[in-house]
Amino acid sequence: MTSQVFYRKWRPQTLAEIVGQEQVTQTLSNALSSGRVSHAYLFYGPRGTGKTSTGRILAKALNCLSNGKGEPCNNCDMCRAITEGRALDVIEVDAASNTGVDDIRSLREKVNYAPNQARYKVYIIDEVHMLSNSASNALLKTLEEPPPYIVFILATTEAHKIPATILSRCQRFDFRRISRPDVISKLTRICETEGIKLEPEGLNLIAKSATGSLRDAENLLEQMTTYYGTEISLNQVQAILGITGDQRAKELVRHIVAGDIAGGVTTINGVNSDGLDLRQFNREVVEYLRQLLLVKTGSEDAVDITAEDKAELKQLAAKTSLAQISKSIKLFGQLDLGFDNYSTLPLELALVDCVQPPAEQIKSPAPQAKQEPPPPVTKAYPPKPPTAKAEPVTKPAAKPEPAPEPVAEPKAKPAESKAKSTKANDTPTTPLEINNEIERLRVNWKDVMEKAPEEVKRTPAIAILRSAGVKPVAIEDDTVILAFKYPIHKDKMETIENQQVARAIISNFLGRPCQVRCVYEAEDNHLVDAAKRLGAQVISVEEK
Repeated sequence: MTSQVFYRKWRPQTLAEIVGQEQVTQTLSNALSSGRVSHAYLFYGPRGTGKTSTGRILAKALNCLSNGKGEPCNNCDMCRAITEGRALDVIEVDAASNTGVDDIRSLREKVNYAPNQARYKVYIIDEVHMLSNSASNALLKTLEEPPPYIVFILATTEAHKIPATILSRCQRFDFRRISRPDVISKLTRICETEGIKLEPEGLNLIAKSATGSLRDAENLLEQMTTYYGTEISLNQVQAILGITGDQRAKELVRHIVAGDIAGGVTTINGVNSDGLDLRQFNREVVEYLRQLLLVKTGSEDAVDITAEDKAELKQLAAKTSLAQISKSIKLFGQLDLGFDNYSTLPLELALVDCVQPPAEQIKSPAPQAKQEPPPPVTKAYPPKPPTAKAEPVTKPAAKPEPAPEPVAEPKAKPAESKAKSTKANDTPTTPLEINNEIERLRVNWKDVMEKAPEEVKRTPAIAILRSAGVKPVAIEDDTVILAFKYPIHKDKMETIENQQVARAIISNFLGRPCQVRCVYEAEDNHLVDAAKRLGAQVISVEEK
């Protein structure tokens, strides 16, 4: 005798055996007992929630030779034929494979024939949303006025794709995702009957991974028994499901709360070096942060964990703020690890952003740093601007100027100062002497790119920042403004991944956390004017 997979072997055979769909089974049971059966039903819900099984049970109940009004007996010839899939009057159609109008026309022609043995001819059309528009239109008239011996059962996972004209001709039943306790209860019965020994924590993990699909849970259980046999441990369940282990995720969250970037980076790289899936690890970090959020907001009853884990979360929640938890969930929740499955950079950048203090705290030291540059700038440059303005106004003013020039030359007698004096652009742009952040960033822009980490140099962001049409023009509070000559470079730099890379390398160079804002380059740019008022100078102008 050939063996059957669990989801077929344990398929429910009566309405009472349907798990977690009481609102559907009770209504159908009442309709059968009162004889008020509709000619067309629409079963909508996620996969593995019992739509097709309910359709087969309804077909058996309608044609049962022993009862006919209520639950099927499953013993008569008709019930056994429908269960074994050999009943000629119960036709299952896969709409995903028969999407054309010719298939539906053939179905319409066969509808006119009376059933061979059963009282009702039942058509179960699975994935009905896959029918083409012409095929759906061809089915409309038959659905509205079918022969009295025809019952249509339409099943779908995407009801919004079905035309409204078909929906209005059917009684709709919504199948819900099966709750975790119901899935665990069904898996426990299977394990007891099949002689499988599995810890309750393992059953809980299987039910959690199935996300409300009983068929998926049964398939996972059978997969584990095929690999490990009838005795399965919790570690084996975690290995099959690809779970890295809660301890790594908890450890990283503790580093985030403590503000320990070095410890967090060590944990992330340890997970990567062990060959674990970074996507799954990131999902576990987000889930643990979610549990921390619920405990912090006083909704600890919604967290399905042990008392010891709940006490640990309460201690951790007392050390952090709700704003930091929310910020961490957003940063780790929106990570895209698709561009490089083995790169830890997105996780590391998210960690750094989580630990950074709020912008309000960053702004406080910024004014102090800005108040220091103006005095040296005003002392160093006031003599030069007046002379530069006096030269174009009156030519005689050029005569008294040679007197101050020789006075300035003996002060700059060293060879280094003479070499610098030959380059007019280099004299005002010595970053260490001027102590001007935007000027220092502009002069050392190429060095900023060259000193970036090796893993960052391979990202598209570095290639964009190295292009000729990109340059820093100003710093406003904690935001560095980059001007772009070409719109395509600006649009690409504004993506999340490129923004993270730019923030990391610029913050590392300036020695303080900062944000990056992208603008278009223009001849009359108010941002350039603002930069000039802060002490910046225009060293070159590109003609367009």
